[in-house]
Amino acid sequence: MAFPTETVYGLGANALDEVAVHKIFKAKGRPADNPLIVHCYNSLQIASLVKPYSSRVQALMDRFWPGPLSLILPKTSRVPAVVSGGLDTVAVRVPNHPLALQLLQLATIPVAAPSANVSGKPSPTRAEHVWRDLAGKIAAVLDGGSTGWGLESTVIDCTCWPHRLLRPGGVTLEQLQAVTEVAVDPGVYSDIFEKPRSPGMKYQHYAPDARVELVVGDHIQSTVKQLIQEKSKIYKRIGVMAVSEHVHAYLNVSVLDMGSQHDMRAIASSIYHLLRTADELELEYVIVEGLPETEMGMAIMNRLRKAAAYRIIIS
Repeated sequence: MAFPTETVYGLGANALDEVAVHKIFKAKGRPADNPLIVHCYNSLQIASLVKPYSSRVQALMDRFWPGPLSLILPKTSRVPAVVSGGLDTVAVRVPNHPLALQLLQLATIPVAAPSANVSGKPSPTRAEHVWRDLAGKIAAVLDGGSTGWGLESTVIDCTCWPHRLLRPGGVTLEQLQAVTEVAVDPGVYSDIFEKPRSPGMKYQHYAPDARVELVVGDHIQSTVKQLIQEKSKIYKRIGVMAVSEHVHAYLNVSVLDMGSQHDMRAIASSIYHLLRTADELELEYVIVEGLPETEMGMAIMNRLRKAAAYRIIIS
């Protein structure tokens, strides 16, 4: 069953039941070596899933749970290998959504739950996104309306020191570093991986059907306008994902409003919905304005680079 969290909708199964977890991979078409995050009602439920951890890890739990932070820790034998992608670690978190917490409390079991979408496509932030992708493949969707953050949880590898940020999300690097020492994994910015230790690191994610290109630098608007002119000779249906302050700058294309450049959380919550809107409009080519990579901007740009398959134009 799919259910809402404060980040995106998740597709849940009993994390201790290998057969149930395999059904997640089948429904999504998810690669078997792409590990899952285990959701729990509280940190006490997590205690039997992971080996003893440090006071630094406890500090992160105390500060950010329930919330959009997943911690990678050495797992116990209770956690099946299918959940961890064959690794000796598991990612765990306590979500901050009333329906998710109620479901987890009633279930009384840890729930493995990746995003409830077809692998590689934009993650679902509304119940209709889930059903559009997975109708006929899953039993039901628990409709909680639009999710809050709109991007998946921050993932921290706590098996090394300093702890390592593998996937940015709603808990920012700056917030983490105020609690403990955290370094940024190079994979946050690139597509070069060996074995993924976090969901979403290795495989293409968040991509609509259209070709997406991301424009960064000091002359974004002029470069986007130039691209529109050049690409109109190739594509009939062109779109631009732009901040609200720039939407009127682009003519003769479908303009998708990401939100104000002064409200990065609003932009984060809109990204996946807009990428799905691009498919609904049958756009062939989408240009996306880049954003500063501070605070929530790091998470947004991490997802946009993946959506663009790392096709990045420097202006």
